[in-house]
Amino acid sequence: MSDLISVIVPCFNEQEALPFFYREICKVALELKEKHCVDFELLFVNDGSRDQTLSLLRELSTKDSRVKYISFSRNFGKESAIYAGLENASGNYISMIDADLQDPPSLLLEMYELIKNGTYDCIGTRRVTRKGEPPIRSFFARCFYRLINKISNVDIVDGARDFRLMSRQMTDAILSLREYNRFSKGIFGWVGFRTKWLEYENVERVAGSTKWSFWKLFLYSLDGITAFSTTPLSIASAFGMLFLFIAFILILIIIWKTLVFGEPVAGYPSTMCVLFFIGGLQLFSIGILGQYLSKAYLEVKKRPIYIVQETNIPSKEDY
Repeated sequence: MSDLISVIVPCFNEQEALPFFYREICKVALELKEKHCVDFELLFVNDGSRDQTLSLLRELSTKDSRVKYISFSRNFGKESAIYAGLENASGNYISMIDADLQDPPSLLLEMYELIKNGTYDCIGTRRVTRKGEPPIRSFFARCFYRLINKISNVDIVDGARDFRLMSRQMTDAILSLREYNRFSKGIFGWVGFRTKWLEYENVERVAGSTKWSFWKLFLYSLDGITAFSTTPLSIASAFGMLFLFIAFILILIIIWKTLVFGEPVAGYPSTMCVLFFIGGLQLFSIGILGQYLSKAYLEVKKRPIYIVQETNIPSKEDY
């Protein structure tokens, strides 16, 4: 019995890139079929696109029986698209790849050969360069990876991409984590399993424009930190203890100076500076608490991770 690789492709306004991607992935599928008798399933997840992405997916599915698609009722985000793809993939090997061809589909050949021998459960990819990326964005990305690896117990490789090939066992482990606030790079590391990394240089988009602004990436990094580390809460507590100690020392100094030297209590400007500083620190600490509280709030509501509006995948009841 031949292996089946399910290739999950999250799409958000990718009408320009999809024809190029489909052509390239079909070449890889043909080569894998000829060399290893591997069957392919292309599972596109339309994440509330506002262009002609869905129309293109419908057209591809009528011409190619390997093409499956899921279309969300609105934009739920890439993390939800990844989860939907994993949940609906039927292959014994599962891959994720972006439609913009920044992830070279040709690497799937090497990835399959490496994972097939059973030594590894996952073959991941990482960029060794960030050529073409704004320098300020590259700088903060590297800072994020250094920070999260220091404050959490999850190993997140610098430059790691979502593009990977996983065994069914690892995929099922990921699906068992049904948390609403998802950070896939952390989840991949948290579930463990044996992973080998393939390195490649950065490739620019084949068409269209990136959907990740600096602000969106910043918020995404905050999600990653709060999802896999409680260190910020410890930092807030440490600041509170430190300034409580400083305040106690200052009180003793003021009492001593007043009793010994008879100095009047003065220093209105410096007092206001201290008050503003302490107030800002308190708001900062409350903000950290708010981040964790908001995540817990979203989790306990048990809302679905995504809602499907249209799909060509038969439901289980149809079998």
